[in-house]
Parts: sequence; structure tokens; C-alpha cells
Amino acid sequence: MSLADFGSKAMGLVDGETAHRLTVRMLRAGLGPKAVIEDKSLSIRVAGIDFPNPLGLAAGFDKNAEAPNATLDLGFGFAEIGAVTPRPQAGNDRPRVFRLRADAAVINRYGFNNDGLEVIAARLKARPRSGIVGANLGANKDSEDRTEDYVKGVKGLAGLVDFFTVNISSPNTSGLRALQDKASLRALMVRVLSTRDRHAPRAPVFLKIAPDITDVDRADIASVAKDMKLDGLIISNTTIARPDTLRSAAAKETGGLSGAPLFAPSTALLKEFHRALGKEIPLIGVGGVFSARDAYEKILSGASLVQLYTALIYEGPSLPSRILHELPSFLKADGFETVAEAVGAGCH
Repeated sequence: MSLADFGSKAMGLVDGETAHRLTVRMLRAGLGPKAVIEDKSLSIRVAGIDFPNPLGLAAGFDKNAEAPNATLDLGFGFAEIGAVTPRPQAGNDRPRVFRLRADAAVINRYGFNNDGLEVIAARLKARPRSGIVGANLGANKDSEDRTEDYVKGVKGLAGLVDFFTVNISSPNTSGLRALQDKASLRALMVRVLSTRDRHAPRAPVFLKIAPDITDVDRADIASVAKDMKLDGLIISNTTIARPDTLRSAAAKETGGLSGAPLFAPSTALLKEFHRALGKEIPLIGVGGVFSARDAYEKILSGASLVQLYTALIYEGPSLPSRILHELPSFLKADGFETVAEAVGAGCH
């Protein structure tokens, strides 16, 4: 076990939110492992960006862009900071993070707590540009025009990040998921994409959706994605569902559930969208990825890129390196020379 992994295990002795803050500070101080991943079979071009490998750090870990370069050093092919809202926001009351150890899961109800657009933009501007970093954009809880909040995010971070994610799927901001209905989504994306075209024309815009959507929602989202030629969909955010299999005492806490229990439903949703969209719209698979086998299943199910976060809590910071060193063997075993060849191969 590396020193960093030992430190990660020690974080289990404190509450979830404190452990999160300490881990970010540890990475910012340069105490995390530095992985070197150079397998060309893992490189993939998505939405005009050449990713060195398909594994990314999901939003929610480095909320305030305090350590994007250090997280990339763990081996990730890209990292997503945020969610970022125009104004600083404290989020929901503590406690708001709960480990479900017996289920390899977490429930959080953070509520888009972050330092605000101005502070985060300054950090990104000051960082030495290295690797691929995107920004997850959110809306302030008390905003009168939530669509305008996303527009402000694109304007404020233009030129500072490589891609934007429009997050309308967090369960912890009241009413936010209503933006996923067809009319609201189309209106939102028209404004966001036109702003991107003016201020950051080379930056793709991804849309992050919830796993808890109806068949009508799925059809509407797919329709908007096709009609507007979105750069990609991130599938999926945390779930408000509580599977009967959960064993942990904290399972009844409100908030979004992430981790192992999310793997099956998010992967099933991923397959549905791949079948609906083909390779016309790239998909990013998120939810319950703990191993190279998990990442590979997301790829076979239609994901061009894969993200994780919760697994780091239980597996430690060497996890990305382990996944990326093992992933090529899965490709080779099935006769694929590159990740791109494997995308969606399990959906036929």
C-alpha cells in the first residue's frame, strides 16, 4: 500500500466531509501519487478533444478548482471541477455526506457548495495549464433566472477550461431537475450554446442527466441532443432511488446516492441512450466504477469516456492507475486495438 493509499484509509476515521477536504488539501500539497500512463490503445478523440485515456475524475471532488493538476497526476485523462455557481454558496446544512460502507456507496446532499465563479476563475487562470480540465456548471439555489446562471458560467470560465458540463440533474437543488423537460432543456441549451459559440467556440458542452427519468424524459433528451447536435451526454448523476439491497444505517438519508449501487441502473441507461443516438452523440459513463472491468463494461455499453469519484473514497488514489494499467488487457482479450473500437460493442 502506498503512503497516499494509507492516508486515504486513515481518512475513514473522520467524517465524510472532513475527509474530503483533507484529501483535496493533501493533493494540493503534492502528497498524492503520480502515475504515468502511456498506452496508446487508451487514447481517444471525443468532441474534438484528444484524450490521453478515457478515465476522468467526475465533478464534486475538486469543487473549487483547488487541485486540478494534482488530480490529473493520479493518472486521469481528464478532470472536471465544480459544480460552479455564479455566486458563492454555502450549500445545505451539515451533516450532508454519509458513507454507506457496507454498500460501497455514499449519499450526499451538499447542494452546490462552492466558492463562486469569480474565485474559481481566478484559480484556474493562475494554474499552469496542464492536461484536460472541464467545468461543471450549476445554478444558485435562490437564482431568479437559472438559465442565466449557466450562461454566466460559460462566459466567466471561457478560455480557462477545455469543456463545460451543464448540470441540471443534481437532486440537491430544489426544482433543478425540472430543466430536463423538453421545452426547458431546449431553451436552456440554445442560450448556453450560443454563448459558447461567442466566447469559447472550441470548448465542447456536455449535458449531465439524472438516472431517475421517465421514458418520456429519455425520449425528449435524446431528441434535443440530436436536434441541437450536443457535444455529449454524461450518464448519469446520483440517484434519489434507494435499492432494497442497501444494508447501511444511513441508507434512509436524503440526497443523491452514488457508488456501487448506481452501476447497474446508470449502465442500463447508458445502453438505452447509445441505442437511441448511436455514435452521433458521444456518451460519458458515470456511476459505480470501481475497477477496470467496470470501466470496460461502461465502454462496451456506449461510453467513449468514463468518470468516477466515489470509488476513490474506498479504493484510494492509486485506483486510476490500477484501472488504466489493466484496461488494455480487456481490450486485447476481445480483439480491440483501441478504446474507440470497443465503444458500444456490447449494445448489439
